[in-house]
Amino acid sequence: MLSELKSLRIEDYDYPLPDDRIARYPLPERDHSKLLCLKGDTISEHHFYDLPTLLPAGAMLVFNDTRVIHARLLFRKETGAVVEVFCLEAHGMDVTEAFAQRERCTWTCFIGNNKKWKEGPLTLNFQLSSFNFQLTATRREAVGNAWVVDFNWDGGHTFAEVIEAAGVIPLPPYLGRDAEASDAERYQTVYAHHDGSVAAPTAGLHFTPPLLERMRSEGFHTEYVTLHVGAGTFKPVSTETIGEHEMHTEHVVVERALIEKLRRHEQPLVAVGTTSVRTLESLYWYGVRLQQEPEAAMQVDQWDPYTLAPLERTEALDNVLRRLDRQHSDTLVGETRLMIAPGYRYRVVDGLVTNFHQPKSTLLLLVSALIGDRWRECYRYALDHGFRFLSYGDSCLFLP
Repeated sequence: MLSELKSLRIEDYDYPLPDDRIARYPLPERDHSKLLCLKGDTISEHHFYDLPTLLPAGAMLVFNDTRVIHARLLFRKETGAVVEVFCLEAHGMDVTEAFAQRERCTWTCFIGNNKKWKEGPLTLNFQLSSFNFQLTATRREAVGNAWVVDFNWDGGHTFAEVIEAAGVIPLPPYLGRDAEASDAERYQTVYAHHDGSVAAPTAGLHFTPPLLERMRSEGFHTEYVTLHVGAGTFKPVSTETIGEHEMHTEHVVVERALIEKLRRHEQPLVAVGTTSVRTLESLYWYGVRLQQEPEAAMQVDQWDPYTLAPLERTEALDNVLRRLDRQHSDTLVGETRLMIAPGYRYRVVDGLVTNFHQPKSTLLLLVSALIGDRWRECYRYALDHGFRFLSYGDSCLFLP
């Protein structure tokens, strides 16, 4: 099975996406976007606020409550050249620790216009609480196509406060525009809580507080996980076959209370966004890993589902709960590089709310693994019926 999977050609997951079908801006009202519903073999068209009428009764929806950070730091040199330092992930410590640091911390960063940064530190003046401060960046060694960068600042504020004031929200490059003031709110879910993502979990952008409250009042269960979305999530696969593609690493946090609910819940589980899918399915495969290695750290490799012997879902989740017991912890923290592609069997997730994804992306592979070749029919329908695509675009509900 693994050899067949690795030989899948990414060009078979391509489709024509005209530039004018990419949504450059969100609609004025979040939940007024269009919603394509695939239930079984039937495609229907709705508005997002119709979602509660389409979901299975008593369904559990699991959201990703990560928060997008202002990851783009634009340093202007005396020559006028602008060097962009894009914060990817904390270096040498947990992201929560990094955001709590005062005066200094270190991150792995992409550097735009790197040739203009010949030597020495860069400085960026910014304002916080009506006072002026300065952020200094010092480049260290290269790590792949990124760099390790030391940040220093005055004023005694946390790095979370500094980057919020000094940085810019990181819109996807395919939007073809700079971030505007409104993006600070609209490229963020209404339930975003934990700082750490450099891209939004975009399926969640359609939800509003009234819609969430309505869903709870109608008997749906709303739960949360945290996956800090990395820059690699939306990157198209550039290799000829899936087997040559290296999945990016992303950090996940899951609370014991949710694992216990997953253990007991018998109604369908609908993941809100592909990041929630990867977190929940990674949780299962970590439980499988613990069957062989009871003290293993929470690290899921991209090929684990295709090499490990599966367990019943409850058995895998019980393994995770016992691991937390031994750690005397109520929070599972770890990493995942899970690849979900055609041939994958879903172990936790029954349905998916998601946006329309880029051609030749791992996100499209994940969708295909859930609904098979029907993704082509759905995307063709969306193109023929005026749906808007990608991060600020319309959405889908897949209930295979």
